[in-house]
Amino acid sequence: MDSINIHAAKTHLSALVEKAAAGESFIIAKAGRPLVVVNPYQQDASYSRIGFLKGLVTIPADFDRMGEREISEIFESCDGI
Repeated sequence: MDSINIHAAKTHLSALVEKAAAGESFIIAKAGRPLVVVNPYQQDASYSRIGFLKGLVTIPADFDRMGEREISEIFESCDGI
């Protein structure tokens, strides 16, 4: 694994990001002392925002009428305010 000085990393950041994105890890060092390892990001293939609650949430068949009586009572008691 290559080691790159922090000053060189700042100077060549775009090229190093491309290198990491291509799958090549490297170390950023300061005064020859390793500080961090840079690895390519790998998104979990099973993660998806769309449908993430599928099977966990159910909607009642009468959801469009839920609270209908209570709402009607509230409106009927307003006396035309």
